[in-house]
Formats: sequence, structure tokens, C-alpha cells
Amino acid sequence: MEIKDFLKQAGSVKPTERQKAWFDTEFYAFVHFSPNTYTNLEWGLGNEDPAIFNPVELDCDQWVEAVKSAGMKGIIITAKHHDGFCLWQTETTDHSVKSSPWKNGKGDVVREVSEACRRGGIKFGFYLSPWDRNSKYYGTPEYNDFYKKQLTELLTGYGEVFEVWFDGACGEGPNGRKQEYDFDGYIDLIRKYQPNAVIFNDHGPDVRWCGNESGTARAAEWAVVPKELCFRRTIPQTGKAPLCGNIDHMYNTMNDIGSLNNILYSDGLVFCGSEIDMSIRPGWFYHATEEPHSLERLVRTYMQSVGGNACFNLNVPPMPNGKFDPRDVERLAELGKALKEAFSNKLNPEIKKAEDIQSDTQCAFDVTFSEPTKINYVVLAENIAEGQRVQSFMLMTQDYTGRWNAFYEGTCIGHKKICQVNATVDKFRIFVTSARDTVDFREISIF
Repeated sequence: MEIKDFLKQAGSVKPTERQKAWFDTEFYAFVHFSPNTYTNLEWGLGNEDPAIFNPVELDCDQWVEAVKSAGMKGIIITAKHHDGFCLWQTETTDHSVKSSPWKNGKGDVVREVSEACRRGGIKFGFYLSPWDRNSKYYGTPEYNDFYKKQLTELLTGYGEVFEVWFDGACGEGPNGRKQEYDFDGYIDLIRKYQPNAVIFNDHGPDVRWCGNESGTARAAEWAVVPKELCFRRTIPQTGKAPLCGNIDHMYNTMNDIGSLNNILYSDGLVFCGSEIDMSIRPGWFYHATEEPHSLERLVRTYMQSVGGNACFNLNVPPMPNGKFDPRDVERLAELGKALKEAFSNKLNPEIKKAEDIQSDTQCAFDVTFSEPTKINYVVLAENIAEGQRVQSFMLMTQDYTGRWNAFYEGTCIGHKKICQVNATVDKFRIFVTSARDTVDFREISIF
């Protein structure tokens, strides 16, 4: 296959409807809550006494209002972390809220979260850790059946689910053996009971890990990536690349995974967007001595994730009483206010396609104001329903000689690219310098 033909195929790799809905969600919350909240640990051992779990002031409506104040559109609850403690009324184990003094063993955190999300008009999802340090079945073939029963309970008992979150943690079980997870079987169950839910995992099938937990995004975060990276998305949407070679070394922690020099060696490409996940504090679970991160860091992470062709999953850990810490609630409100202010003043310049750039894989748009105007953000979005195509672009102004000079240089765009600029202009140009196929913009907005 010729490179130009492969690039055209690469520019037509499309998301599913569930992936498009996930991208439109953009910003949502993780809530890490388990016996770790009471033991001051990050990874529990699995032998914790269920009696320590007692969130006597649990207020999931407070959670919902707090995350909504930041502009978030969903919550993913840790229904079970590595310690194996279940936050719902499961029939699979007594290592759960059934054995807690909270509500005399009748409480159900998952239900309270899901119902609060419905009341608040936001989406609901859950994380069910495959690693279970409590289950006697872990490390045996029986464990996959045990896990599928838990998964089925969560998929069928709590209404619509927008995301099911898996990680790859796989430690030794009580018998000294690691578990071989039946991810294919898990995925089949999710598709059966919650066909609209995206599935997060290191390797897809719908959403992949960005490669870190610090909120750091790549300079170029492609949603169209080699199938070798996201092999759980089993059917590639392109043929083999012209230089088809060996890129089995590729992993999410690499800095460059979607650019031309990598995809040309692939067996085929798939659509699998990246999720940027971090906690509002240094730890994932609540530790009273920790403070929330600065507003500046949270705003920066939002701009680089939501504004960098990814989604932002920000963890907010409840206190032992079941409420969010007032410091975190305040920081979330500050974040929401800062984001509203950033994008509150949408400008209305004239935007026309430039006639002097005539190419299928290059294009330009001239943005003209009636007078010199200060601009802070240029927001670009492709119509990813038809594919992700832009590889590089510039924002340019014209000097007195008529020459165009770049004041901002960017890479891929995809679902959304927020270009942070601080310029006063009467006219500037958006010049797509390289694309895989004909550029199709869904949005060009100036703030």
C-alpha cells in the first residue's frame, strides 16, 4: 500500500457512538472510597475488618453538587478496590458493606451514588478492581466466574452506566499465584448489559490509559493509534501500513504513539482515545494531612487534557464520614469558576476559508476582527465522527511586509484543542500545515 493511500485510510478511522458520547462528556470525577479511607493506606491488604467501614454522614448529593460546581459531568465510584471490599449488597462475598455497622449492614454506597447522579443530572460509572486480595478464588480459574458475577450485579442493578473502569493491577493471591483475567469475557458482559458504556483499560477497547497518574498529557495525543497498543480493540479499521514491521514494544508510557513514524509500521489502526487521570490530592484515598492541588495546576491539567484530545478523570476522595473535605469542595468550585471565566466571552469575528491554500491535506482560515482585539483562547475541533486528520497547524499573523509568522504551533486536534494564547490581533490565520485527509472542522471558536 502506498503511504498516501494508507494516510487516507488513517484519516477515516472513526469512533463508535459510545466513544463519541464519552468524548463529549470531557470531564468527570473518580471517587476512591474503601477501607483504605479508614486505614490511611493506598493499597489495602484484603484482611481489613469490614466493621471499620462506617460512613455515618454519607452524602452522595454533596458529592454530585461539588463535582458539578467544577463543570464535571459524571462520577466513577470504586465499587471494589484491590482489598476486595465491595461497596454494594453483593451476593458473592461477605467482605462488603453487608458486614459493616453502617446502616446495620443494609447500606449500599453504589446505589446511593447512582441515584444521586440521576437526581443531579450527571452520568454514573464504576471501577471494579480485577485484583482481589481478599477472595479465596483469586489465582484460580474459579475467580473469573466470581468476578463476572460481581460485574453482572453492577451492570444490571444500578441503571445506565457510562464507563466501566479496569486497571491492569495483578498481584499474587492467597495461593501465591497471579490471576489470568478473562478480559474478553468481561467485555462481552459489558456489551451485553450496558452497550452504551465505554470500557477503560490500558489496552482498550474503548478508552486507554494516558501512561501516568500525574495529569500530564502528551504534546500530540492521538485517538487513532496502532492496534498493537490497543489490542483489545480487536478489529483494525485500516489495512497493514506500508512499512509493516514490529512495534510490539509500544506502550502507553511512550511519548509518541500516534504520529506518522509509528503508525507506518503498524498492522492496522484503531480508534481509542486517551483518559488523563489524577487525584485532586497527592493520594487517591483520603489522608487528612494532604491538601488539594493548587487551582493553577488543576486548570493547567484541564487545558492539556480536555483541551488536548483527551478526557479528564479527576479523583476526589471522601473523608471517613462519607463527605467531601470542605477544602476539596472549595477548590472544585474555584476550578469551575475559573473555567467559566476563561470561556465566558466568546468573540464573533469573521471566519473565511483562505483561497491561497489549495490542497486536500492543507487548508487555512482567516479570522478577522473589526478592530485590534485581545484573544486568550482559540478552540479548534474536528468532526471526529468522520475521522481524526490534522497532524500539525499554526496560528499566524501578518507583518508589514505581508509575510505570515507563527505565534502558536500545534500538533493534532481531534475532539478538541484549546490553544492558550495571549495576543492582540485584528487578523490572524489558522493554517493546517499537514493532514491525513481533507480537513473537516466541527468548531472554530475564539475567546
